[in-house]
Amino acid sequence: MRCDGASPALNSEQTTGPPEAEHKDPPMSPPTRRYTLSLSCPDRVGIVAAVSAFLARHQGWITEASHHADAEANRFFMRQEILADSLPFGIEALRDKFAPIAAEFSMDWRISDSARKKRVVILVSKQEHCLYDLLARWQADELNIEIPCVISNHETFRGFVEWHGIPFHHVPVTPDNKPAAYARVADLFREAEGDVMVLARYMQILSPELCAEYPGQILNIHHSFLPSFVGAKPYHQAYTRGVKLIGATCHYVTSELDQGPIVEQDVIRVDHSDAPDDLVRYGKDIEKAVLARGLRYHLEDRVLVHGNKTVVFR
Repeated sequence: MRCDGASPALNSEQTTGPPEAEHKDPPMSPPTRRYTLSLSCPDRVGIVAAVSAFLARHQGWITEASHHADAEANRFFMRQEILADSLPFGIEALRDKFAPIAAEFSMDWRISDSARKKRVVILVSKQEHCLYDLLARWQADELNIEIPCVISNHETFRGFVEWHGIPFHHVPVTPDNKPAAYARVADLFREAEGDVMVLARYMQILSPELCAEYPGQILNIHHSFLPSFVGAKPYHQAYTRGVKLIGATCHYVTSELDQGPIVEQDVIRVDHSDAPDDLVRYGKDIEKAVLARGLRYHLEDRVLVHGNKTVVFR
């Protein structure tokens, strides 16, 4: 998308004139490197114009643009992808130059670089399906990430994780050592220079301190029966109740259990012919898919959080 306001159409009198030097043609083979600008701010007139004019002044080439205005919250949300090579400076200069506009509109904003792979630290207990799926997607380059380590409260998957060349950390969690255990998890996350922590069926409740330290940086996945079927064997409880829909929820972790901002959800239908084991199998499939999608949206800066809600530019 051109940000200079020029029309792509030319009349017959214009076609013979000299090319306009101030306009760039798109590269013949667009580079894959992009900067992603995502922001939210109080809604008012002129936000899109200010951002677009700023990029146009620097010949920034927009490849994807998304906007949303929440009338109830009086909040505006925006995400722009810009070809990195279309700008005459790097990402730090881009941030410096954009800062005055952000201040003018009281923006919560960030600019990320697709050339930098985000670092995902995975936490897991004894259920393997989400861990296996994420490692398979990482190995197949379906997720543009680095996995600096996997942390578990059990030794179950050490061999599998280390076979992939990924460091494995066993941090036991008991009723007596929880503060020390979660302090250790936080230390490992910092040492790994993690960008996001993924609870891939990690069957422990994180401490309020850990949740508060990394708001919007911890993703969790669970079945979507809550609050109806709490505790052990939720799929068996659902079978006994005769449910017709089962699903999964990916959300950010907060100190309030399973109440964080929702990133992604999905459901599938079941019927009277499905046994409890069928429901468990369907549930695992949908949990894997929903977690992978939610993580992808987060990695691509498609999720903007406001209060306990999210705007997800898919």
